[in-house]
Amino acid sequence: MNHFNIRVYGLLIKENNQVLISDERRNNFCFTKFPGGGLEFGEGIKEALVREFKEEMGLEIRVGELFYFNEHFQLSAFNPKHQLFSFYYLVSLVIPQNVGLEKYQIPLINDGEKQRWIKIDEYLANQMTFPIDKIVVSKLIESR
Repeated sequence: MNHFNIRVYGLLIKENNQVLISDERRNNFCFTKFPGGGLEFGEGIKEALVREFKEEMGLEIRVGELFYFNEHFQLSAFNPKHQLFSFYYLVSLVIPQNVGLEKYQIPLINDGEKQRWIKIDEYLANQMTFPIDKIVVSKLIESR
């Protein structure tokens, strides 16, 4: 049976034109993406994004405007029977704090996730694993 998979991601951007990205390892698969994840049954899109930032990084965020939504067909990289719908929102921190300052090896050796800041440029697109994230990077570059 085919399913829809709804994902939501946050674009946390610093004044120096850097965006927070997440390096992750799950089931021996390493990938780089924007922070966020999937909706749970019964929650709204923005509510899910707030939950994901709290769970993944212990951060409280404000969800701003919708930056991008994929209107095209996209299969999940994890399950070929799932079609993805991904929402990307601009976000800000409720309490400014240092985030993603820990140095770590890429790709990650153990399952989990770590975050880092990276400049919004063409190099960022090469860092991202998933096709929709690469589109979002090009839109970020255009918006600067």
